[in-house]
Amino acid sequence: MRPQQLRNSILQLAIEGKLVEQRPEEGTGEELYQLIQEKKQELIKAGKIKKQKEFSKITKDELPFAIPKTWRWCKLSDLCMVLNGDRGKNYPAKATLSHSGIPFISALNIKNKTISSDENLLCMTSQQYDNLRSGKLEKGDIVFCIRGSLGKYGYYPFEKGAIASSLVILRAFSSCKAFIDYLMVYLETPLLFAEIKKYDNGTAQPNLSAKNLEKFLIPLPPVEEQKRIVDKLKTIFLLVNKYKHKWERLEELNKLFPASMQVSILQEAIQGKLVEQRSNEGTGEELYQVIKEWKKELCKSGKLKKEKEHPPIVADEIPFAIPKTWTWVRLAEIGDWRAGATPPRTNPNYYGGEIPWLKTGDLTDGDIREVSEYITDLALKETSVRLNPEGSVLMAMYGATIGKLGILTKPMTTNQACCACIVSPYLFNKYLFFFLMSNRKEFIKKGEGGAQPNISRTKIIETCMPLPPIKEQCRIVKKLEAISLLINEHQKLFRKI
Repeated sequence: MRPQQLRNSILQLAIEGKLVEQRPEEGTGEELYQLIQEKKQELIKAGKIKKQKEFSKITKDELPFAIPKTWRWCKLSDLCMVLNGDRGKNYPAKATLSHSGIPFISALNIKNKTISSDENLLCMTSQQYDNLRSGKLEKGDIVFCIRGSLGKYGYYPFEKGAIASSLVILRAFSSCKAFIDYLMVYLETPLLFAEIKKYDNGTAQPNLSAKNLEKFLIPLPPVEEQKRIVDKLKTIFLLVNKYKHKWERLEELNKLFPASMQVSILQEAIQGKLVEQRSNEGTGEELYQVIKEWKKELCKSGKLKKEKEHPPIVADEIPFAIPKTWTWVRLAEIGDWRAGATPPRTNPNYYGGEIPWLKTGDLTDGDIREVSEYITDLALKETSVRLNPEGSVLMAMYGATIGKLGILTKPMTTNQACCACIVSPYLFNKYLFFFLMSNRKEFIKKGEGGAQPNISRTKIIETCMPLPPIKEQCRIVKKLEAISLLINEHQKLFRKI
């Protein structure tokens, strides 16, 4: 259960009278209600508040759940005044406010269930305050947001102040601190938000009228039980907060888990530690010689341009030890690497055809099935774009996507920001793909230093790669794919929690 769900469940128990026991000697909610009504009448007689229009009695059909027999259902207006601010000509313009004077409270100032006196707190002059006809705050009031951040609330700790147009004041008829504390508990219960949903006008900006807020249902326990509910919640919420910190840490770990686990496993794989070596499968050196012969034949037939000889791999270039049956090779030696091109946009006949033209944004770190743009046969014939066969491995060379990968599921061309490798048929292309993924951070480092990150084809093909026998490559890839499925399942399960 998520921390907020747990908190809501506990608050729901509290508001249903199931968190603490009822004690007959503490009286009833009905008795408390009558005392509050007497206090209300005294305030009316003294002219301190106006007589309110009576709402209809609460019917059984309106009640959302059962409460203890010693409690009483009330409407919010039975227990406190709901006071609007001054919306007339005396409402102070923001430009006239400063950081000294009498606080003028908006929803922005409500933080952690109180009013924060930080740099966002704006103030009015005494004259502006005196000119207001309503919306004046007293210490102990609760400010409640009825627009925008609907339901946000906070205790007012200062001697006086005034409210902005998005707020109303909740001022209890009873000055008993226990009731104020209980009222603040009520304001974060699922019941309160269910009442908001009932009366929210449903416009683009959440909006609630003060008159509808007065109709909100609230269960009323005796004062002593209110105290015990509040005290019990304080104790429980200390534990819930600890649970929340643990949960947040767990979420962080789970967010990091797939990436960090994948990096670790990939490192194990390319170091020859993921699967066992089998002597009957030959060696990487033997495979390397076969791949060299393949390239020579392509060069002889004119299907591949002969490249300059690459320098032999020296000890300083080798980042880690590999099994004796493996060998180190340069990426240039295991395939044909070429960057793509962009047919001139000035020629509309080059675009809108049926040949996929891949850009770095189309790379998915997996199989590439679809792209966002296509070119024509004419573009393929007249420009330097190359049609890369199915199974080619691609890597982004520029910008924010540097190091992003893909494997073609059908023939495609690319733009110049992609480098495509037509992989030797004697090498498993998915092994190359996983090696490039394991080396992504190194490629990104190599691309740093300029205004835009950029890794050249030369830097890619000169990179050293450990080469296992082909059957071992297949076993490595199979193992990596199985582990990847498990990691994905773990993520799905965590997201459901």
